[in-house]
Amino acid sequence: MSSTVGGGGSVETSGVRRTSKRPKYSKFTQQELPACKPILTLRWVILTFLVVGVVFVPLGVFCLRASHGVVEIVDRYDTDCIPEASRNNKVAYITGVGDKICNRTITVHKAMKHPVYVYYQLENFYQNHRRYVKSRNDAQLRSPSDERDVKTCAPEDNVDGEPIVPCGLVAWSLFNDTYRFSRNNQQLPVNKKDISWKSDREKKFGKNVFPKNFQTREPIGGGTLDPKKPLSEQEDLIVWMRTAALPTFRKLYGKIETDLHAGETIRVSLQNNYNTYSFNGEKKLVLSTTSWLGGRNDFLGIAYLTVGSICLFLAVTFSVLYLVKPRQLGDPTYLSWNRSAGG
Repeated sequence: MSSTVGGGGSVETSGVRRTSKRPKYSKFTQQELPACKPILTLRWVILTFLVVGVVFVPLGVFCLRASHGVVEIVDRYDTDCIPEASRNNKVAYITGVGDKICNRTITVHKAMKHPVYVYYQLENFYQNHRRYVKSRNDAQLRSPSDERDVKTCAPEDNVDGEPIVPCGLVAWSLFNDTYRFSRNNQQLPVNKKDISWKSDREKKFGKNVFPKNFQTREPIGGGTLDPKKPLSEQEDLIVWMRTAALPTFRKLYGKIETDLHAGETIRVSLQNNYNTYSFNGEKKLVLSTTSWLGGRNDFLGIAYLTVGSICLFLAVTFSVLYLVKPRQLGDPTYLSWNRSAGG
């Protein structure tokens, strides 16, 4: 019997050649590649904090200026649009029959360049509730072949055995307050086209899916849909179906594509239909411009300023310590076994 091991990783035993599982030698497989072990000296730490602070503080100021450049008008109307005689029982009023027209007046304090975005804001509405979020079927929204698949949509799944399209609590609770704007007795048109995400219109809502049996049984949750229009064209529904993560949220209602000048008075005729009173919610109408950063939001600028200020403070603190009480890098006298018992 003979055995031969070659450098190529093969083994020959009694005339039988076998391939060894041992990998070929390389510095990578044997973990012999050169390694870098940087040492964070105090100078490097000070320099890092200084650079971060110098970059973040101006960036935070820039973001705050962009946020404060956004002109925003917020009008809460849920209580004021209830007649005084009905304010002791708001739920009974909002669920009763009859038109609930409410006229509001908004004053423009600062010029607003178009487009002026119209939002409705709801508070104390938990669209992220687990049962609420699960009560929908995205496949049904995309394809007519899946319209009978409503098993995840309870309790808004079917009517007398026929499927509801779109099914589920999310669609059932569609916001249905409406707003009409006028200025100097002339109507301000609101453009409601392209208010939803393009990807939602093209991918998530089918062009051949039409509403069926929607809001035909009591209780009625919210808005109705045009049964002659496919879901891909019903953008109020598309906007609403993108559920919010927080209990206070805004959703786009439309766009006013004309400038609003300072000092002008905008009259709003709204239909106060949506029932937020049963869960102590709030409704607000918001008119807002935008900047390169989006709508008004001070959080990003404050975050940059906070982090940058902390880094600058640490850089100055470490610099003072370095100058007042310097310490040699790698000084062995600081090792525990080199210190005296009383030190």
